This record gives sequence, structure tokens and C-alpha cells, in this order.
Amino acid sequence: MTQKISQTKYSISELSKEFDITTRSIRFYEDQGLISPTRKGQTRIYSQRDKVRLKLILRGKRLGFSLAETGRLFELYDVDKTSATQLSSMMTLITDKKHDLKQQLDDINAVLIELDGLEDNCKRILDTLKTGE
Repeated sequence: MTQKISQTKYSISELSKEFDITTRSIRFYEDQGLISPTRKGQTRIYSQRDKVRLKLILRGKRLGFSLAETGRLFELYDVDKTSATQLSSMMTLITDKKHDLKQQLDDINAVLIELDGLEDNCKRILDTLKTGE
């Protein structure tokens, strides 16, 4: 029975295809210090750690984290995964981001309510115009 060994090294094109992003984006994240591939000549070789970080960067972007905030979280995690100070700092960043997202959600819900009212008003006016009343 052959045991499949999971791949732990990735090329930039493999990650680009997997995450549906450009190689330029990946190089940008490298320039920002968020991922750090090794090199073999001119070729970048990404580790499982880089792949996980790339996934977290993209998830963070979807959740509204800036690259600086994501980088700060990485730094806090890398320094000492068990330090109370680091964990408290991370909790503060998370709490702040949750607050910002909840505020954005409240704002979006308020706009949706206004748009629903405007849409209903437009429908009433159109119905009135169609019936000639």
C-alpha cells in the first residue's frame, strides 16, 4: 500500500491558482513581510506556513482587516504563542475589529431599510401612473 505524502512546498503559480489571485498579489504580500518563501535561484518556494498565512491574509481582507492589522496579528502570534501580553494585544485587535464590523452591519441595515422604503414608494407611484389615478 502506497502512502501519499502531503506536499509541503508550493510554487507561486500553484498558490495563485489555488487561491484564485494573481502572482503579483502574492509577491506584494511577500514585499509586505506577510509571507516569506525561500528561494532556489530566481524561483520562490512557499512552505505550508506561507500557504496558511496566505489563506489567513485573504480571509482577513474579506473580514475587513487591513494588511497592517493582519501583519500585526502574525507578529503577535510569532513572538510568543503563550504570552499573556501578546494574547491580550491580539484580543484587543479582535475586539476592535468586531466593533467596527458590527457598526458597519448596523449602517448597512439602516441603508437597506431606507432603500426598501424608497423602493416601495417608487412602486406605488408607478402603479398610480399605470392606472391613471
